[in-house]
Amino acid sequence: MVLGLWLAVAAVSLFWTPWSLWWTDGYHVWQKPSPSHILGTDGTGADVLSWLMAGSRTNLLICVLTVLVTAVFGLLLLVAMLARTALFAQTSVVVIDALISLPTVLIALILAVPFGPSVAVIVAACGFGYGLNLARIARPQAMLVARSGYVESALSNGASAASVFVRHVIPNIMPIAMVQLSISAGTVILAESGLTYLGIGVQSGVPSWGHSLATSVTFINVYPITVVWPGLIITCVVLALNVFGDALRDCADPLSNPELRAVRVRREAREGE
Repeated sequence: MVLGLWLAVAAVSLFWTPWSLWWTDGYHVWQKPSPSHILGTDGTGADVLSWLMAGSRTNLLICVLTVLVTAVFGLLLLVAMLARTALFAQTSVVVIDALISLPTVLIALILAVPFGPSVAVIVAACGFGYGLNLARIARPQAMLVARSGYVESALSNGASAASVFVRHVIPNIMPIAMVQLSISAGTVILAESGLTYLGIGVQSGVPSWGHSLATSVTFINVYPITVVWPGLIITCVVLALNVFGDALRDCADPLSNPELRAVRVRREAREGE
């Protein structure tokens, strides 16, 4: 329900918001919730609800792009870690273990120096860091599949390494990947808020939940209610994404889904014949 409401609000904000994002009223700054401004106004007199609605589409874009970059980058790293050449595979593991220690904030700072703060910096920094985590976490399960008897049989019968990776490795690591990607989707929303607060996230003037939180947190002791709305939205969406990832894992994991396990056993039996 939370994720569906998020998608609906993001779609509606493309065409309508209660007030224009460029509307400000210097005589009514930090106004309390009222019929004309349901969630009040911020320090410039802009309508808080309008900015939160417009920020939903920015955060949705960041979330989707980060998940895509994480998935692609993580799978590419996993291919390198499963290479048949032992030296190349071990080197890849060592390099990934070294890079995984780099915090996302540091990567974002490095990218923000030449390119400036932007959505692309958030996506690139988080996609890089989360892709490393995805590859490292999925590697043990992928190694078990790569060394299994049916994979060796497929390779001996002429199947290419790419075909084996797509048909056998990816489906077997899908439950782990779904959980990790859902965690990445929730974490990037928190990362966007933190990076925007530090000045290396979303550009000034671009609506986002992190921008609304960063502009109001300075006056939290004077106008605490303005911090509640973006903080509450971020909390609910992050929790919903984590729960959604767990539900996807339960649907895709044969260990917790007996129907899927039966289908997979029958398919592997047909392939063995």
